[in-house]
Amino acid sequence: MAGMIPPGGRTRPFAMSGRAKAGVLLLLAYTIYAGAQLDFSWARFESGMGHASTFLSRMFPPNFEKPDTLWKGIAESLEIAVLASMLGVLIALPIGLLGARNMMPAWVSWPARAVVALCRALHPVIVAILFVKAVGFGALAGILALTVASIGFIGKLFTEAIEEISLKQVEAVRASGASFANVIIFGVLPQVFARFIGFATYQFDSNLRNSTMVGIVGAGGVGGTLFSAFQRFDYDFVSAILLTLIAIIMLGEILAGFVRAVFLDNLGFERILQGRMAGARGVGSTRAPVARKAEVEE
Repeated sequence: MAGMIPPGGRTRPFAMSGRAKAGVLLLLAYTIYAGAQLDFSWARFESGMGHASTFLSRMFPPNFEKPDTLWKGIAESLEIAVLASMLGVLIALPIGLLGARNMMPAWVSWPARAVVALCRALHPVIVAILFVKAVGFGALAGILALTVASIGFIGKLFTEAIEEISLKQVEAVRASGASFANVIIFGVLPQVFARFIGFATYQFDSNLRNSTMVGIVGAGGVGGTLFSAFQRFDYDFVSAILLTLIAIIMLGEILAGFVRAVFLDNLGFERILQGRMAGARGVGSTRAPVARKAEVEE
């Protein structure tokens, strides 16, 4: 340890080289230049805050007097998110596996990685505009656009997860004379299954939110209803739509917790509810892992 201390006797934990300092100064200078070019000023910010307060005052109380219009759009957004997530996950699984460089040769992995990069190159709204031009207005364009986004996200993360696995388990399965499919099922998937469940649940949450954005450009969902409400200056109805979306996202978080408990902890519905209620009462948070393991085995 003594040999690591510089001759001066003091360490400089955040020391930067001259090039790093020059880079930071250039970045700071460009930030100031960009703010000047984009007409950003404090006076404009203050006037914007005043307009925002007026806008928020017109949003409350929210107007839930159009339940048919609201729930029709919400139901379509849910359908788009579910279908896009399912299709995206099913397509991203093989593409992510083909893109893993520790499992596939370069002539297979690079084209698969190129497909994933292509799916991630454009924002879902831009992809939705392209599909609206191709297949017309409606939910089909939204499903296709969010499927492409799901392939890009899940495919990249799944590829990286496979590349980080331990090859010892893979070699052990392969040494037993297993086929390539069995090597994937018993050597690869058990090591990435937990992470894949997390990726899939997050992608559903993302697709539910993005279904609102793609709806603004005519790709179905509640986004079209939201955009129409803005055009009519019907801000109290806008507030009702936004509050409903927030509630659905929060319910989605609870559902994601149930999914992880079922697939990862192998718990039944009643046991999950008991754990949730115990956690709400402050009981069970200090239980030993051995007790939880015994419950799972039971």
